Amino acid sequence: MTHRHYCTYFDHRYLPLGVALHESLLRHADEFTLWVLAMDREAADFLEARALPHVRVVRLETLEAFDPGLKAVEPTRSRIEYYFTCSPCLPRYLLATQGLDAITYLDSDLSFFSSPETMFAELGDGSVLIVPHRFAGAAARTHAKFGRYNVGWLTFRADVAGIACLEWWRERCIEWCFDRVEGDRYADQKYLDRFAALFPGVRSSAHPGANLAPWNVAGHSVAFADGEVRVDGQRLVFFHFQGFRRIDGDTYDSNLTSYGARLTPALRDGVFRPYIADLREARDIVARGASLHEGPNLRRAGLNRLRLAASRSWRTLRARVAGNLVSGR
Repeated sequence: MTHRHYCTYFDHRYLPLGVALHESLLRHADEFTLWVLAMDREAADFLEARALPHVRVVRLETLEAFDPGLKAVEPTRSRIEYYFTCSPCLPRYLLATQGLDAITYLDSDLSFFSSPETMFAELGDGSVLIVPHRFAGAAARTHAKFGRYNVGWLTFRADVAGIACLEWWRERCIEWCFDRVEGDRYADQKYLDRFAALFPGVRSSAHPGANLAPWNVAGHSVAFADGEVRVDGQRLVFFHFQGFRRIDGDTYDSNLTSYGARLTPALRDGVFRPYIADLREARDIVARGASLHEGPNLRRAGLNRLRLAASRSWRTLRARVAGNLVSGR
């Protein structure tokens, strides 16, 4: 059995999502380590104190000390753009310092529904594995400009081609990584379109259950039976909950209609409600930890309740009109 190494990053605001991702790996992955780049002190303190099984914490200042070129561009980037710039820097750091055979980057808003070994079977003897967006419906017309491939899952082997590809990606992101489309560039993502042309051993996932997401679900047949979600007849590997957000209480905006997709019973009961259950448990874990390590940023999340309530009311109305709501009850 191969020990897999995954990495992700998030700050204290995304702690519940990161905890839910970790929980899904505990259920479906075999032997693994999840390396988490904590993007602020609150997230690092929480994760180190909680000591989640198979989680190793990398503080942002550790990565910046290893990669001074990353730190040097911070003043030129917004917060989200700086986070995007970290995407190649984290796996590069881990391959260079931890003696790993391979590293897989995961977005923190993913959740696994079956074994990720399916992905490694697709990688085979390749050096890099990337996953296409597979834009469908309205998204095929409106979102192609953001690139053919999604940064949600990326595997790099520690071989010549894998390291060369990762180094090239990191160099490009240091040069330019902004939250806008400009020519053939968009954030950290559109660079992936050039991987296969520049480096040998780049594999593109063809599994319909890999990175099912609001932007492509309309192009697939999704069924839920006997506790199992199938996408075009194959098991759902992981879902990308991009744009998913809590409206109020136990009601959530699925973000499906942003891409012209429908909240079908199979998606509601097989995908979204199980994820909501994970988030509910993750919020409880984070709340217990926050009560012990409550810093100024965590406290600030509880302020300005009137504005938050007004924002939620508007989002609830908009989502209800669009038929986009899902309840965890």
